Parts: sequence; C-alpha cells; structure tokens
Amino acid sequence: MDDVLASVDGLLIDIDGVLALGAEVIPGAPETIRALRARGIAIRFMTNTTIYCRLSLLDRLLAMGFDIREGELFTATYAAASYLRSQNARTYYPLLMPDAQLEFNGIEVDEETPEFVVVGDMGPSFNFVRLNKALRALLNGAQLVALHKKRIWRTDEGLFLDAGPFVVALEYAAEVGAIVTGKPSQTYFRMVLDDLDLPLHRVAVIGDDIEIDVRGAQALGIQGWLVKTGRFRKEDLGRGIWPDRVLDSITDLNR
Repeated sequence: MDDVLASVDGLLIDIDGVLALGAEVIPGAPETIRALRARGIAIRFMTNTTIYCRLSLLDRLLAMGFDIREGELFTATYAAASYLRSQNARTYYPLLMPDAQLEFNGIEVDEETPEFVVVGDMGPSFNFVRLNKALRALLNGAQLVALHKKRIWRTDEGLFLDAGPFVVALEYAAEVGAIVTGKPSQTYFRMVLDDLDLPLHRVAVIGDDIEIDVRGAQALGIQGWLVKTGRFRKEDLGRGIWPDRVLDSITDLNR
C-alpha cells in the first residue's frame, strides 16, 4: 500500500462500480476506506449516481457498512441543484426519479413553461411523452441541464442505456447544448477539489470509467486511477487514454 499511495494525499473516489455494484458491496471496499483513513489520506466521494438525493444515498452507503460523512459526499444531483440555485431558478421540469427530486427542494416543478429542464436517470420511466414535454419546454426557452452524459450503465442484468443518449436526443431535437453538472464537468471537479484543498498534483480520482473519471481528472492536472470493476471493459485500455494507475479493485490499496 505504501508504494501505491506515496504519490497522493487525497482521493476522489467514485461509488458505483468502485465501492459497490448496485446494492452489492465490492468485497473489501469498506475495510479499504477505513484503512485509507487510518493512513491519513483525505477522501471525498464523488459520484454521478442520480437516482437518489445526497442524504438518501448517504443512508444507503452507511447501511452497506461504509464510513462516509455527509460533508464528504458529492453527487451529480447535488451539483445540479447547486447550479440551479446559483441561477436563482424558480421552476424546473425534472426527468428524474422521485427521490432525486428531493435535492431540488424549494424549486417548483413546472411541466409546461419551466426555466430549466433537468435530465438524470429514469430507467424505464423515460418515455415519449416525458421527452416531448421536455422538448417543448426547451423550444420555449428553457435551459437544458444534464446531470451527466454517460452512454451506458451496468447492472446484474447487463448493460443498459444511461441518461446520455436521452440528453443528446434533446440537444439534437431542440438545437441546444446541455449544461453538464456531473462528471466530467470541470465545475463539478473544482467544487470537490476546493473542498479537499490540496495541491492538485497530490490528488487522484479513482473510477471505473476511463473517459469520465480518468480523462476528466487528467484534464484538470490530477491523477486518474482506473479500477477493473464496474463499467470497466478490457477494450478501455486501447482507447488512447492512459490511466496513471490501473487497479484490479479498490482493495489493491489495502494490501
């Protein structure tokens, strides 16, 4: 562990695919987090998961045995809600699961003439009616906000379309560009890095997505470490993006 961690004082750790696969904890991940804390490594948890608001996700992670504190947890829903509040938003149309909408408390849902359309994960709830309402709102002047633009996500049942294809469809149909608030948004990374308050060259991101996690980190001058769990596929290592480290799993840091 000494050799692997010698180059960092802080870690930004992805959750889905790195610490857990859905509701299934990656064996040894909770113990690894405790070991990192014992080593004095500063940790922030940075996820694009948009099914839950931040507090609900925190409760789930605590129930799974992870030592995580509220102030250390950053989510794409939290980043999006922060962005809307910075714009003094009064109304929005959510393409979000109900729990995720709790993050936007105080901003009114408007399905006809919203100021913002916010797109996250909806799974089978994405349908023509919802997408067409979003399109009409965008054509009426609403701003499109995407929590992320991931193409696919992995479950026990295999790979599924993620939110990204639906965001791109709305961009194409309405001829607008989305504001992306989750990874690899530099604004999102900077929000977490500012909270961590460490020199950039002493920080690494640990993720399972070579584009969003590794390339997103390296674009800001921090290290990108790729784990071979979750979304990882062996083809990722032939795409011209070179991780600073490749780990079989996060538990490599506790050996």
